[in-house]
Amino acid sequence: MNIIVCYKFVPDPEDMQVKPDGKISFEGAEWIISDYDLMAIETAVRLVETHGGKVTALSAGPQQLSSSKGKKDVLSRGPDELVLVVDEAMQTADTHQTAQVLAAAIRKMGEFDLVLFGEGSADLYFQQVGLQVGELLGVPVINAVSKVSVENGRLVVERSTEEDVQVLETSLPAALAVTTDICQPRLPSMKEILKAGKKPVTEWSLADLGLNVHALRSSEVLVVRPPDQVERKRIKLSGEPDQVVQQLLNYLSKEGVL
Repeated sequence: MNIIVCYKFVPDPEDMQVKPDGKISFEGAEWIISDYDLMAIETAVRLVETHGGKVTALSAGPQQLSSSKGKKDVLSRGPDELVLVVDEAMQTADTHQTAQVLAAAIRKMGEFDLVLFGEGSADLYFQQVGLQVGELLGVPVINAVSKVSVENGRLVVERSTEEDVQVLETSLPAALAVTTDICQPRLPSMKEILKAGKKPVTEWSLADLGLNVHALRSSEVLVVRPPDQVERKRIKLSGEPDQVVQQLLNYLSKEGVL
């Protein structure tokens, strides 16, 4: 199988800071692989271990993406090679623009059997890019995938919904967005970390993909703000449990919460 697994390189949420003006800042934050994409990478590696083939990791983002530490991190987790689309214009790309870039890169990479994504990104979690890439490539695309196998050259997946689990079958090539409970990502061994530095890495710009760089750079920057701080009510409720519950419901209703 020829599997492409897409991941996003994001600022570590633990390094988040709130500025005096209320804006959230990631200045000085360490950049890491989005937690949700670790499951997609592990799923791709396991499928190739079972069925043979190759895993290529793919990502698009600003200059931080090309750091040597970031490259080693993803390659030490099992992919055979890495393709990066590095351009500062990606700093402000929305989900559709990101999907266009990834789809163009996949077309340039050539034939594939499967494209894998995490269910969302650790920073914005829009859950849209994987679906849009599948649509742009014109292949079957399924999200919320909690289990995947290959049987007789076709994909069999379990898709988790709020009410049940659907079992679906589709042809290849296809695109899947996997959930966090599909597997447990492995920790890279020292041997894999050392091997990562010798694996091939290809870097492209948006111009290399024939894309309009200026269209991406004209996008508005999304500003993320934390909720406004409010004074605690410090209200204490007393009485029997059922009485306290009723008092709480009455108060929340009065405040317009319910």
